[in-house]
Amino acid sequence: MTFDITQLIPILPEIVILVLACTLLLVDLYVKDAQKGINHNLTLIGLVVAIAVTLLVGGGERQVVLEGQYVRDALSDTLKVMVLIVSLFVFVYSREYLRDRALATGEYYSLALFAVLGMMIMISANSYLTIYLGLELLALCLYALVAFDRESKKGAEAAMKYFVLGALGSGMLLYGISMIYGATGSLEFGPVAEVVAEQGLDNLVLVFGLAFLVVGIGFKFGAVPFHMWVPDVYEGAPTPVVLLLGSAPKIAAFALAVRLLVDGLGGLHADWQGMLVILAVLSMGLGNLLAIAQSNIKRMLAYSTIAHVGFIFLGLLAGTQEGLAAAMFYAIVYAVMAAGVFGILLVLSRKGYDAENLEDLKGLNERDPWYAALMGLMMFSMAGVPPFVGFMAKFFVLKSIVSIGLVWLAVLAVIFSIIGAFYYLRAIWYMYFDKPTTDAPLTDSGAVRVALSINGLSVLALGLFPALLLSLCQAAFA
Repeated sequence: MTFDITQLIPILPEIVILVLACTLLLVDLYVKDAQKGINHNLTLIGLVVAIAVTLLVGGGERQVVLEGQYVRDALSDTLKVMVLIVSLFVFVYSREYLRDRALATGEYYSLALFAVLGMMIMISANSYLTIYLGLELLALCLYALVAFDRESKKGAEAAMKYFVLGALGSGMLLYGISMIYGATGSLEFGPVAEVVAEQGLDNLVLVFGLAFLVVGIGFKFGAVPFHMWVPDVYEGAPTPVVLLLGSAPKIAAFALAVRLLVDGLGGLHADWQGMLVILAVLSMGLGNLLAIAQSNIKRMLAYSTIAHVGFIFLGLLAGTQEGLAAAMFYAIVYAVMAAGVFGILLVLSRKGYDAENLEDLKGLNERDPWYAALMGLMMFSMAGVPPFVGFMAKFFVLKSIVSIGLVWLAVLAVIFSIIGAFYYLRAIWYMYFDKPTTDAPLTDSGAVRVALSINGLSVLALGLFPALLLSLCQAAFA
């Protein structure tokens, strides 16, 4: 076997992020505390370079390199660019919070970048081994980041719960992978798909392997009944970590589901479709109902995330090109909306005080009408109110499951969406119809205001003109 240097060209985006993360660790050793801002600036520059490189090496025919372990295709190109853009927003919003709490160290930025690298590896994985390595790289970095604030007991407790339940989910996934390897004799998706097409339900080991894979995917998405870690982690982790955890990894989790279920086990679609129907209904129902009872906005958004995961599963279970494109559209749109919501919470936080309760939104319109308007855009979009992009995302997903005859499931999803609108509208009520409980200044900068404005207005623009993003999603599955 001879190594060809040209095989490194498709993985240049990952190489850029890897070099950036290692560089930050080295730079942090030599800069004084007063100069820690260089970590932030280097991170933003590196992410912009990574986006440019991804666009540069993307496009054209599908490429499989590194002995069949890695694939670069239209799906990976689009998802990687979206992950990097959302990550860029995450770092811009986090700067003031991290600086005020002396958390803006090289270790924080390196761990976050290694998490981004893990997402990119998951997106471009072409074998069960590669996708598992990417998933574990992401998970291990997130465990450390959740407990990154050493002064926070809630953070340590949340990290422990996340670690234990995450390890259980990873174990389930790994066990499923081992059974599929035993049944097919391969770890690459292509050969596995061929064996599945031949044997199907005749091979019981394959069916059991599939069941464990779906359980692992459910854990990583935070779908009911594998959602136990989500509310505690959202509440206990520092807000910048929740911002990272609740946005870009949802795009990577979508890629995980597509690679494992569609690329590898597409021949067993009828089996995993039924499993995803159960997960989707439970997630939408429990997520929306429990979110209503929350007074802590981070816990409310955690249950909201669980409900949105149910909608992503609806597109996946359709199994059609239309359904997969709709699910991809939904995952990307949700990541953008979540980034904006948590960005506003970071603006409302200040040194020694974290904005964590719904009451912290009271009177935001009087304190800063523009931020109130942006938060309102996000809330209406998450609720699925037209003309915002959240409505279009729900519409495309519902259309895809109606087209395969699951009308009852679409009706159920609409009912749960109407229930979910209550807690989003409650947040808007607090912002516009209640008096502020504090007159403390908001902790933002010009860069944060510009980024949040772009983030918020994109939610409106994509709702009015969804064709561009939707065409990218459809091209990924053409």
